[in-house]
Amino acid sequence: MTTLVLADTDPTKLAVDAIVIGVYSGDDDGKVALAAGSDSVAGAFGGNLTETLRMLGATGAVGEVTKLPSFGAVAAPMVVAVGLGAVPSSGETLRRAAGSAVRALAGNASVALVLPIGDDEVKAVAEGALLGGYRFTGYKSKPVTGQEPVRRIQLVVPDAASKVAKAATKRSATVAAAVARTRDWVNTAPNDLRPPQFADSVATAAREAGLTVQVLDEKALAKGGYGGILAVGLGSAAPPRLVRMAYEPAGARRRVALIGKGITFDTGGVSIKPAAGMWEMKSDMAGAAAVAATILAVAVLKPKVAVVAYAPMAENMASGSAYRPGDVVSMYNGKQVEVLNTDAEGRMILGDAMARACEDEPDYLFEVSTLTGGQVIALGNRIAGVMGSPALCERVRDAGDRVGEPAWPMPLPEDVRKGMDSDVADISQTNAKMDRAGHMLQGGVFLSEFVAEDVSWAHIDIAGPSYHSGEATGYWTKGGTGVPVRTLIELIEEIAGER
Repeated sequence: MTTLVLADTDPTKLAVDAIVIGVYSGDDDGKVALAAGSDSVAGAFGGNLTETLRMLGATGAVGEVTKLPSFGAVAAPMVVAVGLGAVPSSGETLRRAAGSAVRALAGNASVALVLPIGDDEVKAVAEGALLGGYRFTGYKSKPVTGQEPVRRIQLVVPDAASKVAKAATKRSATVAAAVARTRDWVNTAPNDLRPPQFADSVATAAREAGLTVQVLDEKALAKGGYGGILAVGLGSAAPPRLVRMAYEPAGARRRVALIGKGITFDTGGVSIKPAAGMWEMKSDMAGAAAVAATILAVAVLKPKVAVVAYAPMAENMASGSAYRPGDVVSMYNGKQVEVLNTDAEGRMILGDAMARACEDEPDYLFEVSTLTGGQVIALGNRIAGVMGSPALCERVRDAGDRVGEPAWPMPLPEDVRKGMDSDVADISQTNAKMDRAGHMLQGGVFLSEFVAEDVSWAHIDIAGPSYHSGEATGYWTKGGTGVPVRTLIELIEEIAGER
């Protein structure tokens, strides 16, 4: 596990394996500019550091890493320059730069980050450093030599005794641990994380954190009328689950509900998906992983707000017992749903969980899911789609901007809902008239049917941002990303401060 500490020592004297300094984009002659905090390091190189970096090809582009041996000029054997782009640096730029540098230094035991860090920047740099060093090696039979995460990171700050900096560092460690836990769950092979195992893992962690936990198995789900969760789980030999976790501090003025989609593997069911890339459907439980990890972090951070999280879990398989197109399913809130596409299974389990969550009378409801490929088509792989109560959607967008998890509010058009009228039931699961058009909006419209009228809510579609299939970049490593854990924590702490 990586340890992160504050230091205000001259970085040239630190006994670490590498010193990381920040550099800004070069001027017309191609020479980069050194960021604040690196004066003593530059002095140790006799004023030739920027010219040396230029000769090594450093441009200062955000996240670019350039290594050079110190040859005894400083105590550390290596100096690393990481690009910060143009002046000034944003929190997200520093987060990405710290992540890139720490990831590039895997295999080293200790690193010092000498970046332009004041009290306001500590949180971003600490998060980026911890998340950039994340590795998932759960199935490697032998360790990969030279790729071990950095064990100790020192953040060089103006005042290591600053209470603000200490609090920011402590919070960042908790948040990064929650993101890492989410990534671990998402990256776990689907044969090891079927609904019963996933529920056990989440419930065990929640109980250890002191949360109130309830797990409904298939018998309890049938008794409770959770028709949507049961329908999706029919095709699998591994039965579905619903995990409820509650954090309820005395004196809390507000109540927040979190709901996350937990499809541990999605074949599409009878409406089976194409084989190409289907292995990535192990990540279809990223929403449940995110809300579970979020409430675990809340248990540590202890904000003055009640939080109740629901994680409905099922495996969507094709078999003789699977639910079919044309089936009519009775949901938890009594609505009758005509199934048109068994691959639109997420909304079925979420509808049940959202209706149940509304019985807790939350002030705010946040639902997180890898719901639709339409989100990726509309907004790409980095920006989540947000639908629901307009004011709350804007708060989600603002919080996402602050933490580096961008989201964009989307509409819930009446014509989309009209096309979901069913001839035989209360509502169709999809809009057959639109087919795949506006598919992200169809998901949001369907889910709106399961939210109580007086509850402010936001549906966050993370189909793209939840899983990164490309090469590592910034503090995103390959695989699960942990989106939107940091956004949810930011929102919960913001709500805790409401009067």
